[in-house]
Amino acid sequence: MTRRLLLEQALGIFEVKGYAATTIDDIAAAAGTTRTTFYMHFSSKAQLMQELVAVLDEIFTSADDPPLRQVVSSGDRRLVRAFIETKADQWPATRSYVIAANQAAAVEPDIAATREQWYEATIAEMQHGLDDAGRFEPDTRLVRCSLAFGELEWLSVRWMQRGWNLVDRETALGILTDSWCHLLTDDGPRS
Repeated sequence: MTRRLLLEQALGIFEVKGYAATTIDDIAAAAGTTRTTFYMHFSSKAQLMQELVAVLDEIFTSADDPPLRQVVSSGDRRLVRAFIETKADQWPATRSYVIAANQAAAVEPDIAATREQWYEATIAEMQHGLDDAGRFEPDTRLVRCSLAFGELEWLSVRWMQRGWNLVDRETALGILTDSWCHLLTDDGPRS
């Protein structure tokens, strides 16, 4: 229970103060405990952040039905659009986690490595989907998947910074779907 409280309070403080400015004492005090108790649960602020990143990954992947690999393998525009919409639906609940993870990655090499491993694993799942389908030349699959994932990641970060102020959701997700279909399926843009 204390561990969960430390995680929840840390996430809230990271959102207000930023990762780098938040101290272990800040987290412990917000949880109504001490630095010693913090260290009974986490060896460092970075280890706490690693656990928050694991929670974030669980949030993102638990909603994937069907999984990303299957979506890409199917080549079905409706599944691609549904996957993208599911991700966008998750952004409000994951915003604090993503911002904290990005801030932590700037100062914590282990967090940066974890984030990079997560990106690579996601892109690999997409590439396996193309491999399963036998779609496109094998030497282009990694690039196609990297570009598609990069577009989704960029849009999510921009949304987390500005919301839908630059373009409405329907337009953004429609264009992203067109791009994913161009990159990952035999079905190109419709806009």
